[in-house]
Amino acid sequence: MCGIVGYVGEKQALQVVVEGLRRLEYRGYDSAGVAVVADGVLDTRKKAGKLVNLETLLGADPLPQSTIGIGHTRWATHGGPTDANAHPHVSEDGKVAVIHNGIIENFAELRAELSAAGVTLSSETDTEVVAHLLAAVLPTVRMDLAEAMRTVCRRLSGAFTLVAVHSDVPDVVVGARRNSPLVVGRGQGENFLASDVAAFIAHTRSAIELGQDQVVELRRDSVVVTDFEGAPADVTEYEVTWDASAAEKGGYETFMAKEIAEQPKAVSDTLLGRIGPTGRLQLDEMRLSENDLREIDKVVVIACGTAYHAGLVAKYALEHWTRVPCEVELASEFRYRDPVVGPRTLILAISQSGETMDTIMALRYAREQGSKVLAICNTQGSTIPRESDAVLYTHAGPEVAVASTKAFLTQLVACYLVALYVAQVRGNKFGDEIAAVVRELKDMPQKVDLVLDTTEEMKALAEELKDAPSVLFIGRHVGFPVALEGALKLKELAYMHAEGFAAGELKHGPIALLEEGVPVICIVPSPAGRSVLHEKIVSNIQEVRARGARTIVIAEEGDESVVPYADHLVRIPACPTLLQPLVSTVPLQVFAAAMAAAKGHDVDQPRNLAKSVTVE
Repeated sequence: MCGIVGYVGEKQALQVVVEGLRRLEYRGYDSAGVAVVADGVLDTRKKAGKLVNLETLLGADPLPQSTIGIGHTRWATHGGPTDANAHPHVSEDGKVAVIHNGIIENFAELRAELSAAGVTLSSETDTEVVAHLLAAVLPTVRMDLAEAMRTVCRRLSGAFTLVAVHSDVPDVVVGARRNSPLVVGRGQGENFLASDVAAFIAHTRSAIELGQDQVVELRRDSVVVTDFEGAPADVTEYEVTWDASAAEKGGYETFMAKEIAEQPKAVSDTLLGRIGPTGRLQLDEMRLSENDLREIDKVVVIACGTAYHAGLVAKYALEHWTRVPCEVELASEFRYRDPVVGPRTLILAISQSGETMDTIMALRYAREQGSKVLAICNTQGSTIPRESDAVLYTHAGPEVAVASTKAFLTQLVACYLVALYVAQVRGNKFGDEIAAVVRELKDMPQKVDLVLDTTEEMKALAEELKDAPSVLFIGRHVGFPVALEGALKLKELAYMHAEGFAAGELKHGPIALLEEGVPVICIVPSPAGRSVLHEKIVSNIQEVRARGARTIVIAEEGDESVVPYADHLVRIPACPTLLQPLVSTVPLQVFAAAMAAAKGHDVDQPRNLAKSVTVE
């Protein structure tokens, strides 16, 4: 979750580092700090709160000019969001500075060891112990900061990214990675470290993936990567395909507004190149053989939050098109209940960042049981794709706002493609049937665009309902995951009670929540094809309205049967029922963002949340 930036080169490091931290603000944080080395002296500044607080401090108490520096935005785990707990943390001799993302699980044991040795610790964090350990080890390894980092890392348990500088080696930045993201940016006469390529994309598009349990030593003209034992490590270099402007607001009031507007293109990009020269569906890095897919007898989707809701839609598509049983699991619960998976289970792991720790640990558990893993991810080179047997990359581009929008729609598209691909391999659908669904998918960007042209009514409705204590959402079939996603967006952004229900469950308890004026948002499936499903939810809307609730009905163009029961009617383009979430979700995104704005909340960085959850 924390933002990490390191720089060594020819530019003024402080400017590069602060600029990088600003590009990482979307990750969520509650304090910020920087450190530079100049003329053999280590100097730090750090402050609780937003980055502007740190910049104010730097204005009042400037750092010396330097061409080497590190910076950090912290999301509190061990110890509250205070100045003392902010990173960087410095060794007792004032020579080592460390920044850290993740959790060091054995820090209490290490802290006790340091205290017994007479070291005074000045924070409540797990990070500080690393600074003191590095200082203790350095004299024993001839002041080799990379070797000291390897030595210390071998003693650490947990998930961590560490970056350190030392005043006596003023031309080196060292980083280490275990179960937490870290990427290298390679420039001309300069090099970068960051938790996300967005931090350095204004300077270079050349990046290097760091693997599990690796240490990197950066100088302005070299990058050396080893494992924790010191053996040279193989690395993969790649080009980032988007530029700095893609991470800017581009004239929109918020990043979320920009990302909602980018959804037609994101959906279109995710569909590009999926039909091969023979007319058959093809995926990105399908390292699973067709025989592997023919032998599976169960699919288990593992995901968290919004990605979990995409997985719920995937279940409908997979079972309908492939007839293979599908389960959808919250990754945070999966490995703790002794799940029944094995060599004939296909695990579908969904994560925007590819660094979601709960999903990583669930994936690793499944692989230990012999299961094959196919990842759906938006971030090239991240942990989940690297540790999977196959990957389908969504092409949403950078998503800066914490609340997911275009990543969700592209995950839906990817789930449909996976389901169709499995159906193709197993012979459940003929080629012309698959081609027909792909054509329908290719029509969806235009339909999403049509929805975006008619969102003013949702914004007006949000202003009208901003003081409502609660909003309920109901849906059936794939409308149920949409209801869950709509409620999650409202919780994330507007900080209000919101719940999504399967419409048929109303009479089994939730109907007790209904009273005069309670807003209920109803996602109505197409009346075509599944008429019984449509009839059922129209009946549910009547039940809701009979109890005085205020009905906000999302229904496709031409569906007149819902008109008598809708206090507010929101039209979406007609499309096949399975694909409807691609359009019915969009008004709910707009509504949640508008509700947050009406309440005066930060739409892009809601409280207590981070973009990528890299701790369990």
